[in-house]
Amino acid sequence: MPEAPEVEALALFLRERLTGHEVTGVELVEGRALKTRARPLDELVGRTVTTITRHGKHIDVDLDGVHLGLGFGRAGWATWNSAPEADDDTAPVAAVIARFAFAHGILGITDAGEWLSVQLHVVDAADEVPSVAKLGPDAADPGYSRDMLAAALGHRRKQLKALLQEQETLAGIGNAYSDEILFAARLSPTAHAASLTDDDITRLWSALHDTLTSAVIARRGVPIADQKAAKVASMRVHGRTGEPCPDCDGLIEDIPGTKGGGQWCPSCQGPAA
Repeated sequence: MPEAPEVEALALFLRERLTGHEVTGVELVEGRALKTRARPLDELVGRTVTTITRHGKHIDVDLDGVHLGLGFGRAGWATWNSAPEADDDTAPVAAVIARFAFAHGILGITDAGEWLSVQLHVVDAADEVPSVAKLGPDAADPGYSRDMLAAALGHRRKQLKALLQEQETLAGIGNAYSDEILFAARLSPTAHAASLTDDDITRLWSALHDTLTSAVIARRGVPIADQKAAKVASMRVHGRTGEPCPDCDGLIEDIPGTKGGGQWCPSCQGPAA
């Protein structure tokens, strides 16, 4: 799943290549992905990209006041082909959902999942996309403070891993970075927010800030085709079940109840709640 650091890198990549360029053609390959049926992608043809912004794990493309909302879901991503006339015998690694043609290349939106999770919206403002409208503060925003995190945690009886992925509370974090943040904070992913001490909250905020800031910086300049591999390679615990912990003599294990969907170090992060 693309998370804030990768989507921020993609937004920068697209901003550099598409701003000031006109959409010359569109192709909707998978009709189920378009959630605004009354507003087809054809509405974008002839319009020029003015700004591109990230909202959590979503991207908004402003084309002269008409907005294309891109929600990548579980396995969505983008491709850029600046030489579409060239032959390419490489087998596609993901299903193409839509194509947007420009004079200097083609932007493709793909989905590599077993079920369709990419969503496309044609709207008049970014927050007309329902999943964008309900987003909480951005987790990767340098201005996100410890007090803001403490207020979001409150006295909630919700496990920390699930809470960090709750987009209405904190936008941009998914499965992988929630594991990395909790490992850095030395907090159990199954602990409840209500159980945290002031020191715990401070450690969690520091880990959140440091983990996402370093990831955003690390992803800049990485080709969009290589973003997933770069993310996987950077993980210290996520996806590393059975490997030695990078910080102690213990082993990385699956988080109880996740069926392999999340990982932690029980020695570093304490007992499961």
